[in-house]
Amino acid sequence: MSEIQRIDKLLSNSGYGTRKEVKQMLKQGHVKVDNSVVKDPSTHVDPLRSIIEIHGQALKYRKYLYVMLNKPAGVISATYDKRLKTVADILPEKYKSFGLFPAGRLDIDTEGLLLMTNDGQLAHDMLAPKKHVPKKYFARINNGIEERDIEVFREGVILDDGYKTLPAKLRVIDDKIPDEVEIVIYEGKYHQIKRMFEAVGKKVLYLKRIQMGSLKLDERLKTGECRELTEDEVQALKTADYNEI
Repeated sequence: MSEIQRIDKLLSNSGYGTRKEVKQMLKQGHVKVDNSVVKDPSTHVDPLRSIIEIHGQALKYRKYLYVMLNKPAGVISATYDKRLKTVADILPEKYKSFGLFPAGRLDIDTEGLLLMTNDGQLAHDMLAPKKHVPKKYFARINNGIEERDIEVFREGVILDDGYKTLPAKLRVIDDKIPDEVEIVIYEGKYHQIKRMFEAVGKKVLYLKRIQMGSLKLDERLKTGECRELTEDEVQALKTADYNEI
């Protein structure tokens, strides 16, 4: 399979700077393709077949990038906003030229697992309603959970607009702390978890996503930190089958 593209676009998308910065780097003779200096930014190359060097270091080409972010509260799940800080804004500089976007959304006050990628097909598969990808959350609510609440979630909750959710799993993590729970849902309606709890007379005080499909939030990541997914994690996301609830 060929990946032929302009050298300036390739280097910019690989994290070597803006197109303007890359053109300057080319002009100064810092880029070689198959041991020959390349200065023309419109030169077309195939990163799968050619050896590309920048400042003497070989380019490790990656078409797609997958980054796990532990999203903090106060940041929106978007790539651009005129007023508010976005998840794209808080990514390290080395990832900002890849065109990463969030695969799914978390409310502005919700923390936790968010997958950032430029792989549109994987993002689509993760978000497609028919896939029923499970999403697990930790929540702290204002009142303790009762058995009838668990049963209502299991049967599907009727929301304030009359919509009945798919069956969801609700459990108390520790019987001594009945207001701290885990919830698993298989869809992603607007403010869904908050509205589900409101339907049973509870209010969510804190919400954090800890798993999406096979991908679990790395507990070593502090709020606002991120890391790239391992090959095993990416492969598990691509091959998982979530259709059964």
